[in-house]
Amino acid sequence: MKATIIKYGLLVLTTGTLWLTGCRKFLDESDPSNYTEDSYFTKPEHARASVNAIYAALRDPMSGDFGGAAWTMTEFATGQAATDLGQAVNSYYIKDLHNTADNGYGENYWRNYYKGITNANLSIAKIPKINMDQTELKRLLGEAHFMRAWYYFNLVQLFANIPLVTEPVDLKSDQIRPKQAPTEEVYKLIVDDLITAENAGLPWVDASGKASLGAVKSLLAKVYLTMAGYPLQKGNAYYDLAAKKAEEVLDSKQYKLFDTYYDLHNPAKKNVEENIFMIQYKTQVIPGSWQSLIIPYNKNISAYSAETGGIYATEAFVKSYDPADLRVKEGQFFFTEFTNQDDRSKKVALGGYFLYKLFDVTAQTSTANSDLNWSLIRYADILLVYAEASNEVGGPGAKAYDAVNQIRTRATLPALSGLTKEQFREAVWRERWYELCFENVTWFDMARLRKAFNLTTKGFDNYVGHKFSYGPVLTERELLFPIPSTELRNNPNLVPTKGY
Repeated sequence: MKATIIKYGLLVLTTGTLWLTGCRKFLDESDPSNYTEDSYFTKPEHARASVNAIYAALRDPMSGDFGGAAWTMTEFATGQAATDLGQAVNSYYIKDLHNTADNGYGENYWRNYYKGITNANLSIAKIPKINMDQTELKRLLGEAHFMRAWYYFNLVQLFANIPLVTEPVDLKSDQIRPKQAPTEEVYKLIVDDLITAENAGLPWVDASGKASLGAVKSLLAKVYLTMAGYPLQKGNAYYDLAAKKAEEVLDSKQYKLFDTYYDLHNPAKKNVEENIFMIQYKTQVIPGSWQSLIIPYNKNISAYSAETGGIYATEAFVKSYDPADLRVKEGQFFFTEFTNQDDRSKKVALGGYFLYKLFDVTAQTSTANSDLNWSLIRYADILLVYAEASNEVGGPGAKAYDAVNQIRTRATLPALSGLTKEQFREAVWRERWYELCFENVTWFDMARLRKAFNLTTKGFDNYVGHKFSYGPVLTERELLFPIPSTELRNNPNLVPTKGY
């Protein structure tokens, strides 16, 4: 495990090398120690290193401090997040529904996820030419296709009509300033990539954190679920595909819910049990980078020198939980008090509902160097994907009830039973809102469903016209994030996002 993580860390540098050498022969270097595309992809170890480099772009949106962080973008867009970080203006633009194409968060996602796609395209094009074990070659290509699908799936949900680049690009390519592709074409590539990855011989679980068969099937279930809803609206046929793919994950018996919520932020539980796919971090090598953002502003509770108050839950969202729900109890998903950094016997009132589910206790209290991974796909999510999708196809069956009730049982809530299809649908949505909050899931649910959770009625409003608890009202333009202005300036073939 340690060797793998260190290798990932060193390949952050390789990512830059591959990105810069994407324009072939741009630099005419005679020094043989300087790699080009053609000289690099010659050995089996180059194939492994090039695929490892694809993962690195996942980390970039996670980084942030007093300027905020890109990963918070979709959380502020739900209306369920608050901040005390005054200088992080990008957070306020999104939170208060005054977003613009100049927002650095969207630009961060666009730039880095296309960097990941560029590295995936290089690996997919070059690895087949390497003389190496064919079983390993197939698995490496499976990882590359999975990662390209991951990046495109996120980008197409955030920005809709985006450029679709599937091959390495040089200065002579007509893809140097690509046009946008129809959304359905992007989804076709995503599905094709995931089917390729599904047949690549990947293991069901990979404890080192690389893409696994479980991650591939889980992402495919989420893609089908999204395609069933907006904007493609493919309906029941795709709900059925989502249910069947999620059911394969359930039936594999390779994953299970953690016994306690503490394990959601326990570094000892990386890449196992409930954690299907994660962004990899390693203390003292590439430490987790969001800890200073999720603690209250200057309350003197942390070993980190920066305490930013960058993001926490609104009171209205936390109060909307059932009081009996374990997730809302102190020190489960949220916390309102913590010990003083100079005297751990003293408690400090934090003045808000901060995100304990993302909190690295050891880093915060002693090391200021987090060993915590960031979860991208959790088994709880896939249980709820199955429950929602199977209900849409045939109503609430016994297996759908079992899936959602596993989530509720852990939360010490009574099991659901005897619901109509419509009642069950909203019950599952509520569990998604409560279980997956602040994990970059909720806004994507809002966009595919065109629904928003009403914190007062506990029902669901239409997305357009929904009023946040602190005042702003969603309009049609908030169904997407704007294509960044930097990209519009650099590529005249791009059409600006409607409303921005």
